[in-house]
Amino acid sequence: MKIAIDGPAGAGKSSIAKKVAEEMNFIYVDTGAMFRAVAWYFLSKGADPSDEAAVEADCGSIQIDIAYRDGEQRIFLNGEDVSLEIRREEVGNNASVVARYGCVREKLLQLQRGMAEKADVIMDGRDIGTVVLPDAEVKIYLTASPLVRARRRCAQLKEKGVSCDLNEIEKDIIARDEQDMNRAIAPLRQAEDAVFLDTSDMTIPEVVGRIRQLAEEAMA
Repeated sequence: MKIAIDGPAGAGKSSIAKKVAEEMNFIYVDTGAMFRAVAWYFLSKGADPSDEAAVEADCGSIQIDIAYRDGEQRIFLNGEDVSLEIRREEVGNNASVVARYGCVREKLLQLQRGMAEKADVIMDGRDIGTVVLPDAEVKIYLTASPLVRARRRCAQLKEKGVSCDLNEIEKDIIARDEQDMNRAIAPLRQAEDAVFLDTSDMTIPEVVGRIRQLAEEAMA
């Protein structure tokens, strides 16, 4: 079975998908982490991820693998575990940049679909229900207001002891929304058969419960 969750940055897709996967014994596939890994590859080399020609020329040198340890997804870039490095704010912003390029999307698409063929999966990203898994039995468009998403991101950073500027994070989120929704290839949008779920005023257990309900109804 395939559950596809799409939505803008900071909507809580990954946190929700992980919990649903745990409760339903599904494999969780964080596609955003894959794009972050590509962005990190170029940033770590001192290259500019916004240089499409340079990214396309070097795309073939990138190998991304996924492994699961104690139920946690780990991302390997050319054999190196980069699971922590790719969570930096700068990497997240540049992930949206490289996600616009056809060479990057094609490279990761086959990996994502291959994983969905091997097990029950819940996959989150920007175009899972529209492009990656158009045949998913359950499709969710998960969102929240930019301010709510910024507050959540700030709370996460503060938990890690990192200071943050709420206004700057909100601006970054709005900019990433604009970038994701207006890219030429596989823009962020709600699939026609997806359930719209605004989590601005919902708790995590409420959102998880709603998605589980939809999945159980689809199974029945």
